[in-house]
Amino acid sequence: MSSLAARVAFYPSLFYNMVMEKVTSRKWYNRIDQTVVLGALPFRSMSSKLTSEENVRGVITMNEEYETWLLCNSTEEWKALGVEQLRLSTVDFMGVPKLEHLKEGVEFIHKHRKNGSSVYIHCKAGRSRSATMVAAYLIQTHKWKPEVAAAFIAKHRPHIIIRNNQLQMLEMFYSLVNGSGEPQSGG
Repeated sequence: MSSLAARVAFYPSLFYNMVMEKVTSRKWYNRIDQTVVLGALPFRSMSSKLTSEENVRGVITMNEEYETWLLCNSTEEWKALGVEQLRLSTVDFMGVPKLEHLKEGVEFIHKHRKNGSSVYIHCKAGRSRSATMVAAYLIQTHKWKPEVAAAFIAKHRPHIIIRNNQLQMLEMFYSLVNGSGEPQSGG
């Protein structure tokens, strides 16, 4: 899907996700481990809960700028709350995070992990772009193969979708960080 089509579908698909959270067992966000919280757009109204209850001090935004400017904190607003934001723009629906973005995101997560704080990783729905980033973090942290990382995430957030092209990028990331090591089993 092109960037233009993603823009046209943005608000209808966001509304769909909001409805699904109300009528199904889906949660807006789920904790994956002691460091990572995977979720949908962090609306401004959620900021206090994320910082106080989830100890979020880092946010990785996988959205393009237009997806967040109206509903979410800006980098400056996050900073005023004591939260560091890293934006790694990726087109919605069929977009694939760049290898450089996966490496940068994983470094960011590990920095916050060392500090004992949490990182909220999100896209619009917390299902695909952001799940790909979380999988990269698990691959590097645990030496897991991409399929094992995706299965682990799905235990905590069952409605994720890591598409074929995203899985291929995760295979490249796995080869980059674990080229000579044997994978371990997950969870």
